[in-house]
Amino acid sequence: MGDRRGVLFDVDGTLVDTTYLHTVCWWSALRECGHDVPMAVIHRAVGMGADRIPGHLLGEDRDVRQDDVLREAHRVCYSGYRDQLRPLPGARELLYACAERGLAVVLASSADAEELEALRKTLDADEAITAATSAADAHASKPAPDLLEAALTQSGVDPARAVFVGDSVWDVAAAMRLDIPCTGLTCGGTSKGELAGAGAVAVYDDPAGLLASLEESPLGLLR
Repeated sequence: MGDRRGVLFDVDGTLVDTTYLHTVCWWSALRECGHDVPMAVIHRAVGMGADRIPGHLLGEDRDVRQDDVLREAHRVCYSGYRDQLRPLPGARELLYACAERGLAVVLASSADAEELEALRKTLDADEAITAATSAADAHASKPAPDLLEAALTQSGVDPARAVFVGDSVWDVAAAMRLDIPCTGLTCGGTSKGELAGAGAVAVYDDPAGLLASLEESPLGLLR
């Protein structure tokens, strides 16, 4: 970790419109393994690490031997959507606006390397990005803070001069464990009330909404 100012961004559901794709793919994977879990329940789990989702949805008494099968079925299903991914409104512009302010722009993603490459291609903002993490960079997944710690280390950002932007309560929980303020976006399908209730210091509709209020946002106030 260093002394730079910077913004850490979750990617899935925050910058790229994938939350409901992940929900459908987990639903399909669970059905393949004989589990009928409502999509609304699955959606609320999206944002935590993929390694945690089977246990979160099925409980401790599940057949853990199915976990790898579930994750692989999800991966195969999701890969079919890879070429259809779209950035959320204002995502690319927000990253460049942060970079132009002299902020390090860090993608704190828990996607695997192949998925991260597709997400970065979708964003088309590599010139603005200082560093990016993948699942391989963290020992424990969200809501553990490991991924954010890796993002800080890779980018040289001082945690006291950082803001995290995410779309799920799991993002907020991870940031709070490092005392990093989290700005929430509702574009992943989690409400303003839920994000604020989890501890988000500010909430906007999507990257475009945050960009429109950038000067007075937690990002604009970084010093």
